[in-house]
Amino acid sequence: MLSKRIWIYVAIMLLTAGTAAALTPQEQLGKNLFFDTNLSEPAGQTCASCHDPNTAFAEPDKNLPVSEGVIPGRFGTRNSPSAAYAVFNGQFTLKSGIMGGQFWDGRAANLTEQAKGPFVNPVEMNNPNRSSVIGKINNSAYAALFEQICGPNAFDSANTNRSYDCMAGAIAAFEGTSELNKFTSKFDAYLSGTYTLTPDEDRGRRLFGGSGKCTHCHPDNGNPVVFSDFKFHNIGIPKNSEFPFPANPANFPADPGLGGFLNDPRQNGQFKTPHLRNINVTGPYMHNGVLKNLKQVVHFYNTRDVLGVCSNSTDPGFGITCWPAPETMTNLDSSFMGNLGLTDTEENAIVAFMQTFTDGFTP
Repeated sequence: MLSKRIWIYVAIMLLTAGTAAALTPQEQLGKNLFFDTNLSEPAGQTCASCHDPNTAFAEPDKNLPVSEGVIPGRFGTRNSPSAAYAVFNGQFTLKSGIMGGQFWDGRAANLTEQAKGPFVNPVEMNNPNRSSVIGKINNSAYAALFEQICGPNAFDSANTNRSYDCMAGAIAAFEGTSELNKFTSKFDAYLSGTYTLTPDEDRGRRLFGGSGKCTHCHPDNGNPVVFSDFKFHNIGIPKNSEFPFPANPANFPADPGLGGFLNDPRQNGQFKTPHLRNINVTGPYMHNGVLKNLKQVVHFYNTRDVLGVCSNSTDPGFGITCWPAPETMTNLDSSFMGNLGLTDTEENAIVAFMQTFTDGFTP
């Protein structure tokens, strides 16, 4: 695992070396923190270990449904979402419908609150407490910049919580920059009139907003367009039988999602609608990584209620002749998915359209 982290670190330095001048001091501090390999216990894990720029700030190991922390064998229980475009999720709110926030269950109100979690999470960066993190920053090459942003007494023990909040705010500021939110895809070029969709992509565009019913949760009329309603839904995702845990994954309780965060069983099984920017390179998909590729995702939406029932996600017929039962049957969304009647060709067209959302296109 160490070799993977070293490769990521070198790639990141090469990728971002020419862009630092455009950042404000706070954003540059956030970038330093995001890529610092010394802020875990033991050293070696960065924010970028699970949010790699080379995979649109999502988990780089596509063979894992969930990410491994700095301690080998310790895994989270949810798929790492992309940090790119996360700034557009907005503040978590219960007003006018539950929406916004960070993490799959919205438990972090905003990016600053989200950034506070991984450093002291034992299955992620494993620091024992906040003061340990601030102490490591004090020994970094950018300690002076930290004091510039967070105050001349930022490393005093009495100011640990304030400094930790400042640290998280700097990371959030970096995550709001154009380094993570590029808007340089074929779709953006199409919107600006500098790219013409292929016939297959254009057919997928029409299906996306038509009989595919994708825009029910992934609207394409935002400003800017990130393809999310920022709300929470239970689309009937089954358990993932391939979690890399020592215990039998089948024995794990159902993930309550939003219901667990709110301590409200009425919201069990609901997870935040992800944006679709760079969706072609951020798999595996869904909160537990049970779906491996975009074709499988579209096929699940199309046929969830049509195919037979598998025993689990490792069944040879998974996604071909059957789907396992939903992990949570309550609050199940059925009005916009499950039996769409799309042909194989139409499914492929929707995939082709979603592949235009990947950044890095030059007209």
